[in-house]
Amino acid sequence: MAAGCPVTAGGYDAPPVPLGPDSLTWKYFGQWTGLFQGTWAGSMQNMHPQLGAAVQEHSIFFLERIPRLLRSIYPIGGVVFDGDRAPQTGAEVRDYHIGIKGVDEQGRRYSALNPDVFYWAHATFFKSTLLAAEKFGGGISEADKRQLFDEHVTWYRMYGMSMRPVPNSWEEFEEYWDHMCSNVLENNWAAREVMDLSTMPKHPSLQWVPDPLWAMNLKVMQRFLTFMTVALYDPSVRELMGYTWSPRQQWAHDRLCDVITLVSKYGPKRRLMHPRKRSAMDRSLGRLPADSPLVETPARNLPPEEYRGQPQFYCPQV
Repeated sequence: MAAGCPVTAGGYDAPPVPLGPDSLTWKYFGQWTGLFQGTWAGSMQNMHPQLGAAVQEHSIFFLERIPRLLRSIYPIGGVVFDGDRAPQTGAEVRDYHIGIKGVDEQGRRYSALNPDVFYWAHATFFKSTLLAAEKFGGGISEADKRQLFDEHVTWYRMYGMSMRPVPNSWEEFEEYWDHMCSNVLENNWAAREVMDLSTMPKHPSLQWVPDPLWAMNLKVMQRFLTFMTVALYDPSVRELMGYTWSPRQQWAHDRLCDVITLVSKYGPKRRLMHPRKRSAMDRSLGRLPADSPLVETPARNLPPEEYRGQPQFYCPQV
C-alpha cells in the first residue's frame, strides 16, 4: 500500500489544508500538561472492544510504557503541527496500523483500520483537547467548542480515512460521545491494565533508580494518576470501571486544575510546549526554515531492538 493513499472510500481526493497557528487546536494541544491526561486517554481508547483487543494481542505498550507514550506523541502531534507535511505524517500514522487485526477472545473480529475504531481513537484526542482547554486553560466557551469541533474534522482528514463515522456537528458529537460511553465501551483487560501502574518498567534513562525507590514512586504515581483520570471520566465510565467520585474529590481536583492553569498561563511558554509543537511555532514565525527537518523522539525512547523493524511499534530514524 502506498503511503498517503486513503485506505477506505471516503478519504481525501487531494491533500487537505492542515491546521495552522491561528487555530485553537494549536493553542491547546501539544502541551506537556497533557501528560496529566495520559491514563485517561489510554484507558478510554482501550475501552473500545476492538481497540482493546488490538492492544492486548498486538501491542508491546505494557513492556515499555514510558518510552512508547513519549515516542508516540511525536507523530500524533505532527498530524496537527507539521503544516504542509501533516497529511504525510497522518498517512504514516495510519499505515502503522495496517497489520493490526484478528479475532478477540469472544470470537469478534477486529481491525485497527476499521473506520469506527480509528475515529474513536481520534475522538479521544479531540476530547482531550476540550478537557485541556476546560481544565488547564481557564475554561472554554460554546463558540470555541464548536470551532474545535470543526478543527478536529480537518485534523482527522489528515489520515486519509473514511469520514463516515465523523459526526456532522458539535451536537452530534456530544450524542456520539454519550452513546459510546454509555453503550459501547467495555471494562476490559487493556483498559484496566492502563490504570494499573504497579508493573510499569523504568524508563531506560532511569535504570539507575533503586528498585525499592521505583516501587515507592509507582505507588505515588498510581494514586495521583488514578485521581486525575477518574476525575475526567464521564459518570457512566466511572460506573463502568467501578470507581466512585465525591463532591470533596471534585473540589480537590478543581483546585489542582487551578494551579495547573496558573502554571500554563504564567510559566515558561516554550518549555511547556512539546518539541514537535515548539518547532512548528518556530517555523511559523520564521525562526526556522519552513522545510526544517521534523523533530523526532530521542533515541532513549525507541522500542527494544527486536521490535524496531515492525511498523506498528513506530521506530523513527533519530
